[in-house]
Amino acid sequence: MSTFLLLAIAAGGIGLLLLLIIKLKVHAFLALLIVSVLVGLATGLPLVTVPETELEPARIGIIESIIAGMGGVLGSVAILVALGAMLGKIIEISGGASSLAGRFTKLLGPKRVAGALTAAALVLAIPVFFDVGFIILVPIIYGFCKAAGVDPVKFGLPVGGIMLAVHVAMPPHPGIVGGAGILGADLGWVTMIGLPVCLVLAVVSHFFSKWLNRKNFTMLPTTAKSFAEFGTEKADAIVADAEGASGSEGGASGASGTATKARTVAPPSAGMVMALIVTPLIMIALGTVGATLLPAGDPIRNVLAFIGAPLFALLVTVLLASFFLGIRRGWSASQLGDVVEAALPPVAVVILVTGGGGAFARVLTESGIGAALSETLLATGMPLMIMAYLISLALRAAQGSATVAILTTAGLLSASILGGGYSTIQVALLALAIAFGALGLSHVNDSGFWVVTRYLGLGVADGLRTWTVLTTVLGLVGFLLCFVVWLLVGVA
Repeated sequence: MSTFLLLAIAAGGIGLLLLLIIKLKVHAFLALLIVSVLVGLATGLPLVTVPETELEPARIGIIESIIAGMGGVLGSVAILVALGAMLGKIIEISGGASSLAGRFTKLLGPKRVAGALTAAALVLAIPVFFDVGFIILVPIIYGFCKAAGVDPVKFGLPVGGIMLAVHVAMPPHPGIVGGAGILGADLGWVTMIGLPVCLVLAVVSHFFSKWLNRKNFTMLPTTAKSFAEFGTEKADAIVADAEGASGSEGGASGASGTATKARTVAPPSAGMVMALIVTPLIMIALGTVGATLLPAGDPIRNVLAFIGAPLFALLVTVLLASFFLGIRRGWSASQLGDVVEAALPPVAVVILVTGGGGAFARVLTESGIGAALSETLLATGMPLMIMAYLISLALRAAQGSATVAILTTAGLLSASILGGGYSTIQVALLALAIAFGALGLSHVNDSGFWVVTRYLGLGVADGLRTWTVLTTVLGLVGFLLCFVVWLLVGVA
């Protein structure tokens, strides 16, 4: 089949995917499977696997391609996402968000509350999904805004911006983990590069949000009512709690909304929460450094590789969090089990969508579309880093989901990247370029847009002027920082 026809089928498949998700409201998982089957049929993949003969190599069938693609991605994604969700839920229920906010507020001072909340959000966003993490911080944002006499958007906008940046660029979040799996990117290098980039983006989010907030926006009536009902007495309690007041009881609620009481002596210290969040990052970094500096077969390198495996690092951290934030602070084994179980239902859909993206990527590879696109991109002369960013940005704007944008872009470019002879660091940078492309242009087709704008009281027009602009700027800055590293690595 000609290159032009293969690319035309790819374009038609992506167009159909967007139509199914945006217009027909088909669930992303089903849409990815449907398009995978249709693209496989259109490109002439066999209905069943054809064994190798003397004249022809073996050809994998459509269904086998889908199963192999989904299984290959979920082998790494499902475990990491589940463990990350458990860690995030334990931190959420234990009151860790308030502790982090209070610690950063004390460090930076009461005049820098917006910066303190942004710093706390950066840390909290590593183990907690974006939507969940932002909602967890909303009462704290309201409390500090009420005490300061400002609208929620003043403190909430930079918080949302950095949380979304961490969500797209840092493991164990599903988009970057799934994209890295498709591209064969080392999660250690992704983490070691992505974290400092996100630290810079936290500063950008704080100051650029300040510039966006130079004018006062009219708060939506529903949000204004909720904010007004968030009385001064409650706000004072929130601020006092965040600044270190101890509590006697915490609540946990699962996906069904059923509360699980977890009695505690006091909220966990910010230092404890920080230590737990940083633990897997340090372990993963040790494995990456060991693989870089020590020769293959070295016993120390093997030990560090085991310790630094993301799965083992997160498992150890979940066990530590279960003890230090749960059992040691008065939770029963039953209560801890309820908290951990409540973390799993919300991530099931995320895992399935990620697996669907892996299935689509495998079909693109087996059909020859990936190789055809690779040849076409090489002919344009455009750097692959820029192409990765632009394709991901376009897909993000078109269908709204950052995870789907990352996975689809990774699938499209996997042949170019896997066959391009790139170094381990370069592949990690390409994965991050795709991730930061998916950070930008969050607008009305993105659920995160509605979560942020409704809680902060922004109308659609004001949301486009603020949230959409902020996410696009953060994505562009993140990509440019990665591109600078790419140039430095190329020179070296």
